[in-house]
Amino acid sequence: MKKKLLATLLTAAMVVSCITGCGSGSGDTGSAGGSTGGSATTTDTGSSSASTDTGSGDAAASGDAMVIEIYDVAANYQGMQTGWFQKVVKDRFNIELNIIAPQVAGDAIYQTRASSGNLGDIVILDATDFKDCVAAGLIKDISAEYANTTNLKQYDEQIQTLNKGIEGIADGAIYGIPTEMTNTSPTSVTDENIYSSPLLRWDLYTELGCPDIADLDGLLDVLAQMKEAHPTNDAGDPAYPFSLWPDWDGGDGMLGIANVVQLTTWYGEKIKGSAIVKPDDTMISLTDKAGSYYRILKFLNKAYRMGLVDPDSATQDWNSACAKMSAGQVYLMWYSWQVGFWNTQERLDNGTAFIFIPVKDQLYYADSDSYYGSGRVWGVGSGVDGEKYETIMKFLDWYASPEALEFQHAGIEGFNYVRGEDGKFTLINDNALMDNLPVPEEWGGAGYSDGNNAINQWIVAALSTNPNTGEGYASKFWSSYKESTMTQMKKDWSAKFGATDPVDYMKKNGVLNVSPNVSVSLPSDTADISVIRNQCNEAICDASWRMIFAESDEQFDAMWDEMAAQMDGFGFQDLLAFDMAKEQIEIDAKKAAK
Repeated sequence: MKKKLLATLLTAAMVVSCITGCGSGSGDTGSAGGSTGGSATTTDTGSSSASTDTGSGDAAASGDAMVIEIYDVAANYQGMQTGWFQKVVKDRFNIELNIIAPQVAGDAIYQTRASSGNLGDIVILDATDFKDCVAAGLIKDISAEYANTTNLKQYDEQIQTLNKGIEGIADGAIYGIPTEMTNTSPTSVTDENIYSSPLLRWDLYTELGCPDIADLDGLLDVLAQMKEAHPTNDAGDPAYPFSLWPDWDGGDGMLGIANVVQLTTWYGEKIKGSAIVKPDDTMISLTDKAGSYYRILKFLNKAYRMGLVDPDSATQDWNSACAKMSAGQVYLMWYSWQVGFWNTQERLDNGTAFIFIPVKDQLYYADSDSYYGSGRVWGVGSGVDGEKYETIMKFLDWYASPEALEFQHAGIEGFNYVRGEDGKFTLINDNALMDNLPVPEEWGGAGYSDGNNAINQWIVAALSTNPNTGEGYASKFWSSYKESTMTQMKKDWSAKFGATDPVDYMKKNGVLNVSPNVSVSLPSDTADISVIRNQCNEAICDASWRMIFAESDEQFDAMWDEMAAQMDGFGFQDLLAFDMAKEQIEIDAKKAAK
């Protein structure tokens, strides 16, 4: 979420929160609702429409269930949780979840709700915004209830470390719970796949004779051959190697369009705001033509001029892009999670699945296991009290439990997996998410993806070890899955590249740049820096999309130079100095952890 909480807003929120917090009573008055004045809003998320009255607080959506409002920067859906996951939480807590999603509603909802003194009953925020909200009095000290938890206390080291880094709070106070914690270590890389790397359809790649790919130009040549041989999917719909989407742009504190930011990690670099951190831990400007943002943007422009970019890329949303992935209209994926929209057991068996294909000049950046968390934080709204507060704390403790993590990361027993006599899991209905398979009535019916957990954020990461099985929570870590997916395709891949899996290949070939997981306190934007950041982000996002569709190198570079000059006019150099000083704190902590 873009940085929006200015110093003036902090002051106003502190005043308002004192007023609204004193009158919140037992929590049954729905204090969170006051933030929007009770106006009903209807939002089309692309895959479904949801009508949510964000001013209704505790107004039960059905029967006497307590409604919990979750302000959630991770959510791609806004409205009431429905389907099988809603049944799970209602059966256990008699609650219903109302998701408030700034990715859907727009960033203005942050200022509106924060300035009213109440973001939500539960909040999920990026770490810097979370600390600002603690300072503004919007977040509750949960230390007393936390002391009585069972599952959250399993991650006490990580939780205590986060809270010790929040300035201005008392020793021992607990305001936040990190997202995506693990029970591994801060320097482990447990997954067999990293978050971003080039992923190609194995059948289309082998059809070309499994060519070695030297660089980005070589990758484009391979993709062009794939498109020439297969201009459409099996249904006759147009297919492209690249299908992009703009609705994640500027999120998670980044500057620039998300798809470009992510692909810069193929060269060992990591964009941190306006700065690019290089593999040797030095930093350069995001606008430096020697950096990876320029390189990847020009790569995508060349792809466009070769006819390899979906013309809908600048306007389609995430849901539309994912539908094309599921329909076989995309020939290159770069997020590890994208394969979940295509790679079924049948496709792994017949060799039509996506898999990592190395590009020889690349150095892959990978964050280590998120032991201390992934950078976002869970909290409880300061106005929550009484029965609602007790219920929320029980829900959060359960959310970190093995039972809840099995629901979140594995699904429904008997529908998504079966439990063997040895207690280990075996996957069934592996297409439940992509095909929205109907769920049994005992679990609420409707489609599986329709009822999937719309919070879209976990307290404990899927790669953590499940004490019930001794294996990771996600199916890809199960021994049964590994055995069933050791298909001829994977055997052929292993023979071709001399490794058991992608991370093994990267380690053996010295092309994995691992960044340790650390928990550090970083300074928040000042009011002036926040304004500069927002102006520069709008400028670079607008220009970047135009550059992808530029008709020549000359036009591309003219747009780049114009963009850089515009950003300098906004104060970009001041922003760069601020971000570099901030990032050096994290770089020093990572060096110490290595």
